[in-house]
Amino acid sequence: MAAKERLEAVLNVALRVPSIMLLDVLYRWDVSSFFQQIQRSSLSSNPLFQYKYLALNMHYAGYILSVVLLTLPRQHLVQLYLYFLTALLLYAGHQISRDYVRSELESAYEGPMYLEPLSMNRFTTALIGQLVVCTLCSCVMKTKQIWLFSAHMLPLLARLCLVPLETIVIINKFAMIFTGLEVLYFLGSNLLVPYNLAKSAYRELVQVVEVYGLLALGMSLWNQLVVPVLFMVFWLVLFALQIYSYFSTRDQPASRERLLFLFLTSIAECCSTPYSLLGLVFTVSFVALGVLTLCKFYLQGYRAFVNDPAMNRGMTEGVTLLILAVQTGLIELQVVHRAFLLSIILFIVVASILQSMLEIADPIVLALGASRDKSLWKHFRAVSLCLFLLVFPAYMAYMICQFFHMDFWLLIIISSSILTSLQVLGTLFIYVLFMVEEFRKEPVENMDDVIYYVNGTYRLLEFLVALCVVAYGVSETIFGEWTVMGSMIIFVHSYYNVWLRAQLGWKSFLLRRDAVNKIKSLPIATEEQLERHNDICAICYQDMKSAVITPCSHFFHAGCLKKWLYVQETCPLCHCHLKNSSQLPGLGTEVAPQPPAAAEQNLVRQEGPEPPDRERPPGTGVPEGSGDRSECIVRRPESQEGALDPKEDPCGVEDEVGPVESAERRGASGLENVVPDGTQLSSEE
Repeated sequence: MAAKERLEAVLNVALRVPSIMLLDVLYRWDVSSFFQQIQRSSLSSNPLFQYKYLALNMHYAGYILSVVLLTLPRQHLVQLYLYFLTALLLYAGHQISRDYVRSELESAYEGPMYLEPLSMNRFTTALIGQLVVCTLCSCVMKTKQIWLFSAHMLPLLARLCLVPLETIVIINKFAMIFTGLEVLYFLGSNLLVPYNLAKSAYRELVQVVEVYGLLALGMSLWNQLVVPVLFMVFWLVLFALQIYSYFSTRDQPASRERLLFLFLTSIAECCSTPYSLLGLVFTVSFVALGVLTLCKFYLQGYRAFVNDPAMNRGMTEGVTLLILAVQTGLIELQVVHRAFLLSIILFIVVASILQSMLEIADPIVLALGASRDKSLWKHFRAVSLCLFLLVFPAYMAYMICQFFHMDFWLLIIISSSILTSLQVLGTLFIYVLFMVEEFRKEPVENMDDVIYYVNGTYRLLEFLVALCVVAYGVSETIFGEWTVMGSMIIFVHSYYNVWLRAQLGWKSFLLRRDAVNKIKSLPIATEEQLERHNDICAICYQDMKSAVITPCSHFFHAGCLKKWLYVQETCPLCHCHLKNSSQLPGLGTEVAPQPPAAAEQNLVRQEGPEPPDRERPPGTGVPEGSGDRSECIVRRPESQEGALDPKEDPCGVEDEVGPVESAERRGASGLENVVPDGTQLSSEE
């Protein structure tokens, strides 16, 4: 069943390719010049070619036939091709019969065939050919009436009956006329079939549009016609024919430079119409998809298809090529100029593919460096791909500078390759840092700072490259030729690659500065507090030899907490805001309630949470089942005034252990308040 579906999919594409090729030929066909050539030739006396409107009607009829072949359902399309194949077989039978009669006339032998070996050979060959044609026609048309296709065997029967050669010629013409009448009868009996098909198709289209809309109709046709694969196959056929026509007319082998020029020229020849340009666009998209899929497979093996089976990539490169081709008027240029422009456009497309490869490789390489995977083959694949992405874009930029004169447009193109190499260099440097940290016995505490500085360095280099491109464009506009398109490109490049990049870098710097300031404002845990805490960091799950204490009395590594503060300004465990209550909006100058003096003394005496095995004095212990404060915060309801109701607080145990013990716990874990908008706060007393 799978093989049948695969065969149907192949037929669905292969049978529609001739329709697009016919559309491409009709677009290239200049009716006016064709009519002028006909008038200069010997066909000018033919009444069929004396009027120009006949050629125009043939042109329009060809378009209609192409659209019909393109949009027919697969079953009707297969049936139509079978009819066309039958017509070709009948024509082959006519050719076999005509060649046999001509050969018999040339030999001028009218005696029995078995007495002449050459005549017997001609008769046997023609008879076998006619039997094959009749059998194939009956199989294609699915009928057992083989006599309907055997009219061309009449000259053979006449020769077998020793009919004179002049009479055999007449019999051959009668067989041809009889076959033509059969074809006309078949066409006349099926004359209403196209009308019925068009009528049913119109009804289905109206129903689909009324129920689902035009967009759903377009998507349905796109999927049924398999437009991307169809145009890709069409363009590959054109390209193969172009290459074949070149090598079939040349005897000597071409040099490497000649092959490169041949490649570009053949591509330029195969994108001279809108249909061939779309074919090139979809071909480039599939090539980009294949390259990116191969890149991910090279890095991850078969796991790449398990994690990302769709791999919806490659369309960006095709759309880029289409936009550049339309903007530059590619199909309107001569072949040499088109090849010249295509070399630049394909350079941009390859640079985009390399950037997409880097987007795939960057997280995989960094994850491989951060993990403790000791597979040398995996590391070799990651490093080798990064080295390729480091060297090849720079080589491309060097080669294009050798062939073209430097200007603003070329500088924009080269800058993309330079940025790709810079990004790969930063990725490799971070990967090396991860590997160095892995071989060390102890982790590097300032690794986050080093990585931040590395990222900041190559992002600064990216910013400087973009700034240089803008400066060169502005200087060329001021001192050179000013154009509207150039000014728009400078503006877009300045906004997206300079202004937005600068904003992003400044925002990252402010976030890091705020995180560093918050970490510096937190108290550092002493050795006694770390011994009493006797726990791991809740962020990295590693032992703590040094830590900072949050206002809610939780211990974390300073570097881990700083990474957390890049994302949000709350405690990772209890989600309390790591700000003073006076800095939060909505509180005004209201002073948070102070704990009793006894609680303050206990707070001074107890700077961190006590270990569970430590004995507590009577009356000050935490009752069993009180649980974690973070769990209480999540379940704590709010009253209408925004304050906490002691009766509804599941953690409020003040009526059981007394106000002093409750205040002591509040002092040890931080005072927590709830504001009217539901924001949970904590402040250290």
